[in-house]
Amino acid sequence: MKRTLSSSVLKKKKVDDTSIEDEVDIPTEDTVEAMSPVVAGVKPRLGGSGSAWKAGALSDAEQILQTERKQVVDRILSGRHELRIDPSQINDVIGTDRRDDWRDQEAFKALKESIAKNGQDTPIHVWPADPNWHPDEREPEDVEGVKFHLIVGRRRHAILEELGLPVRALLVPQSQRGTKEEQFEMLFMRFRENEERENLSAFERLVSIGEMFEQLQDTTQEKRLSATEFSKRVGVHNSAVSRGRAVFSVKDQILHTCKNAYDLSHRDLEKVLVGLSGKADGTAKKKPAKAKKFIVQRRIGSRKLSVTGQGGRLSVAATGLALDEDVLNGLGDVIAEYLNKHGSK
Repeated sequence: MKRTLSSSVLKKKKVDDTSIEDEVDIPTEDTVEAMSPVVAGVKPRLGGSGSAWKAGALSDAEQILQTERKQVVDRILSGRHELRIDPSQINDVIGTDRRDDWRDQEAFKALKESIAKNGQDTPIHVWPADPNWHPDEREPEDVEGVKFHLIVGRRRHAILEELGLPVRALLVPQSQRGTKEEQFEMLFMRFRENEERENLSAFERLVSIGEMFEQLQDTTQEKRLSATEFSKRVGVHNSAVSRGRAVFSVKDQILHTCKNAYDLSHRDLEKVLVGLSGKADGTAKKKPAKAKKFIVQRRIGSRKLSVTGQGGRLSVAATGLALDEDVLNGLGDVIAEYLNKHGSK
């Protein structure tokens, strides 16, 4: 028997089939991202804050680096950060206050041996030749080609130059750069360093003091520089100022006259100065010739009268005679009358 389906069932099924066919899946953003192709193993970024974060981090790091470099620049200019400088870039413009043969001394040789073995333990002090020099903030420690003036550390500089090694150096304050006292300031810093670190001989110390005084005097020509004012400024005794000026004025003569000038004591130098002063006057300092003495004697009864003349002085002695004021006045009148009449030879 053939069975048939009712039209109501058929219609319902048709409606159901149509609803299934019309149902469509709408992809989400996650679905699209999952379906996106992978290029070189990296999925493309669809926005987000990662790129901005990286840019910000790089900017912060750059600012920190710039700040650190500026701090290095400040420390260099204030003498708190060492520089490594080729010795050939350092020029000695004020010279040494040491003996001319200082390179031949045992102290120099011993220091050279120590530096060669252990390295430079104390930085030298310098000024940039250009008062307006400023370290490059991108590379503050790069001073290649920059010229410097040597202030303190001649022996260390000379030794490192001989050894072919860079010099450790610090900049010293430049408050007097470009002023009349610039040269004096350099001499004073050199003297102060040597006074603290070196055993200066009497000759070296006095020469340095005299040189500083004359240099400062040249910068204050409008007013006379007193020894007291100078001694307070550099921290030496008044007597050292006068001796220093005297020794500095005849420095070359002392070196020519004395083979051991650097070994002389203060007392020895005083004797040398006296000798040189006599030569400068054209005559050695001698005691003046003693005037010839003349004595004339006369007898007054049993008593003796002596009249003595020497170098313009006249004296009368009468042994045993009582000479009152009237007698002396009369005697004085007689002598005066005689000299007025006959004059003096």
